[in-house]
Amino acid sequence: MIRPLVARLLAVFLLLCGAAARADIPWDIVKTIPHDPKAFTEGLFVADGLLYESTGLNGESDIRAMELATGKVVRKVDLEAKYFGEGIVPWKDKLISLTWQNGQGFVWQRSTFKKLSTFTYEGEGWGLTTDGKRLIMSNGSSSLRFLDPETLKPTGSVAVTWQKQPVGYLNELEWVNGFVYANIWYSPLIARIDPKSGAVTDWINLASLVSKHSRNPDMVLNGIAWDAKTGLLYVTGKNWPLIYALRLKN
Repeated sequence: MIRPLVARLLAVFLLLCGAAARADIPWDIVKTIPHDPKAFTEGLFVADGLLYESTGLNGESDIRAMELATGKVVRKVDLEAKYFGEGIVPWKDKLISLTWQNGQGFVWQRSTFKKLSTFTYEGEGWGLTTDGKRLIMSNGSSSLRFLDPETLKPTGSVAVTWQKQPVGYLNELEWVNGFVYANIWYSPLIARIDPKSGAVTDWINLASLVSKHSRNPDMVLNGIAWDAKTGLLYVTGKNWPLIYALRLKN
């Protein structure tokens, strides 16, 4: 998604001003894989031995499946030009996707990318993940919304806070070992969120990666995918030429 510069700077300032109080999770780069530099990344997850990605921008949005080892695209479906693609999540043998400002989502057959159905929701669509029982959705605010994965209707929400202060601009989401990991839009930070209380318990600071991909202000960190089999966290950003596989050291 694209926002005015003032909002972008505010999102960064409010988080970085509390940096002295943070104990960031350490990490190492295990490997990198090629990433399409034209991909305006909005969603990322690992399933079926593949890396799935959704991309944004009207007229350029798509959903694709890529080889984990090489980044080669093996399957892709384009969204209609009126849609700005957003978060994606696997559910059973399906893939569920959001759009930014259309209030409309899609259900796809994951193995073929055949569109099965559509659904609607209030507000904007940003990130999407699942705890295995519910879908968890962000809309750019400081709240996470829970959805029934079968009816796709809201079932509740939780306010996200750090040191009792709201954490806004929650973006791309991933479920990792009982926590929600969330990109904070326009910052180099990933928050680790307790889904019960909404409290941010830890942070991952990827400023050193972000600094390598800052040719224009929209090349922000966005994209988190957890591979439970290897214990690797894949991260990338909008129009980045690389996807990084990280090993968290905690």
